[in-house]
Amino acid sequence: MNLQYALLSDSSWQQLTNWQTPDTPFMSFEFWQALSDTGAIGEKAGWLPIYILIHRPNDRDSDATQEALSSAKLSASKLSSEQIGQPIAVMPVFIKGHHQGEFVFDHAWAQAYAQYGLDYYPRLVTSAPYTPITGQRLWLAEGEVLDADILKAAIAGVDDIAQQVEASGWHGLFVTPEMAAIAHAALPTDIDIEMALNSQANGVAAKPIELPILERQGCQFLWQNKHLSQDSKLNRDSQLSEDGQLSKDSQPFADFEGFLATLKAKKRKTIRAERRKVAEQGIICERKCGDAITEADWQTFYHCYVMTYAVRGQQPYLTLDFFKKLAATMPEHLMLAQALDANADIIASSLFLYDKPDSKNATLYGRYWGALGEYDSLHFELCYYQGIEFAIEQGLTYFDPGTQGEHKLIRGFIPTKTHSLHRIYDARFVPAISDFCAKDRMHMAQYREQAFAALPFNIDNMPTFNDSDF
Repeated sequence: MNLQYALLSDSSWQQLTNWQTPDTPFMSFEFWQALSDTGAIGEKAGWLPIYILIHRPNDRDSDATQEALSSAKLSASKLSSEQIGQPIAVMPVFIKGHHQGEFVFDHAWAQAYAQYGLDYYPRLVTSAPYTPITGQRLWLAEGEVLDADILKAAIAGVDDIAQQVEASGWHGLFVTPEMAAIAHAALPTDIDIEMALNSQANGVAAKPIELPILERQGCQFLWQNKHLSQDSKLNRDSQLSEDGQLSKDSQPFADFEGFLATLKAKKRKTIRAERRKVAEQGIICERKCGDAITEADWQTFYHCYVMTYAVRGQQPYLTLDFFKKLAATMPEHLMLAQALDANADIIASSLFLYDKPDSKNATLYGRYWGALGEYDSLHFELCYYQGIEFAIEQGLTYFDPGTQGEHKLIRGFIPTKTHSLHRIYDARFVPAISDFCAKDRMHMAQYREQAFAALPFNIDNMPTFNDSDF
């Protein structure tokens, strides 16, 4: 397939065709517009976006036109339909001089560069900013499916940007298993290091296409709204019928008690005790969705959110205006859980985003939390148990509470594999970083297996460990 790409610094490409609905709210145009409008992404934030627009050429395309649309267009302005043939995909790339808001860390790689007196910055990152959620990393036009040709064109665009800004590498964070598999099949995963080093020794850089795509894997924890068994595959699609519904023997829970019944007696007792402790402190919890969240609610929520950072002596990445813009543009994806004390004053808040319940693999995402004081077990109640109850009530299939934390594991959140892709442009560092990634994958596989063994389910609901992919 003959695909071309253009490098753009604005979002005018959104008007060129009809785009598919993203698989998570964090890749919605509304979410990204809120980030941009409030300065969370942009040059001042150190998240300078470049958009790689992949398209099929039209009859008017020429070599000169394509050159103008690629290597000379890091500061491109609006495109016209005459310049672009048929847009099929867009991949965002950020030019960054730091690691903030990423959750897949490469500090050790930066230190290695520094030890040799080399610059690790700028570096290129493709991610949903500040969001450790697995999902699509390209916007696709209606009728398109991510394949090897599209990904190769996207990586060619990445290589172009890297050459222009002299980036050390590219990092695709929390990509889907499908994207990781396509990258492995379509792009080199190893390098002829002797040839590459000889080229660099002679002052000739290795051709980017010869450089490999490296993979790191991680572990997050995911709650599933269904009864599990020894035959479960721990795969989002394993127990779905052709219409995307759970099979009859994997029906969603009717209520929170139905979920608790799948746990070992000791774990059920612990969770009930934690919920009881919250009530004994005179605290009640409420949930509000979308337009029911008031201006006062947002003010109080943000006060709580800021406290999460203040206790660590940090400033939050996101502003109150950002959350208000989400409320104005995508309220159907927002749920706010609040904790109120005996005086009916809000003392803690937790903001969730969620997919529409009728979408395939509809998921609740736990994202932003904060409290105005220390309260026994309140974090577990507001960030996990309220989320589980909401997912059950709404008929959502999954609950993704965010990154890290064995405390999620013992509350029924299952260890699952995450993927990130990496491309290093200095061939001298590729062998060491490749070895690092291989050892890291092995370590994380062992960690996931150990975490799986600690799951709190009773024998009738304990799923079979399957780490092949998720």
